[in-house]
Amino acid sequence: MESVSPFDRLRRQLALAVGENAVFDGWTRAAVDSAASQLGLDPAQARLAMPKTQAGMIDTYIKEVDRALEGSFTSKHLAKMKIREKIRSMIWRRLEIMGPAREAVRRALAILAMPQNVPLALRAGWRSADLMWRIAGDTSTDFNHYTKRTTLGAVYGSTLLVWLDDQSEGWADTAAFLDRRIDEVMRFEKFKAQWRSSEHISPSRFLGRLRYPPR
Repeated sequence: MESVSPFDRLRRQLALAVGENAVFDGWTRAAVDSAASQLGLDPAQARLAMPKTQAGMIDTYIKEVDRALEGSFTSKHLAKMKIREKIRSMIWRRLEIMGPAREAVRRALAILAMPQNVPLALRAGWRSADLMWRIAGDTSTDFNHYTKRTTLGAVYGSTLLVWLDDQSEGWADTAAFLDRRIDEVMRFEKFKAQWRSSEHISPSRFLGRLRYPPR
């Protein structure tokens, strides 16, 4: 069982509320104070629990979004869904969790894009993509383990950018964009599977045909 210190527990309580208040206060101590007041927590304790840097606060927020996402899905619920539905549902659920902090998420992306924060941004993105695949039941350990997470990270990242500027009702434009991106990925995965399972295609012969097409 995971051991959670009192400060860890307090940090988890605060994280999403800090994001919501960062809409107005930025990723600052003021957002931490506002979150503590909102939740009825001691501001001094809250300041000690939360990271002092903007990047640290953002990383804590992302971790709590991940944790909330994981708590939104049960194995029984996922068992009834195809892989496409699982991935779409998880990306959409992430957006719902971050909805109250959308403008703060926009600021967070700008902060994470700063050169000194890029390594953290890459780790956080990989961590979230890995979690979504693990929730979906993926147990791959070969090259597919990495390609799946890289592809999902790209789909999620591009969808996030569309979502940030989406003014349509119910985020309809984002939903349509996400569906198109997932369709593209599924077509590519189907092509890869057909390529691997094809026993009558020789790679050398195929490359030769590319170089010397039949007349």
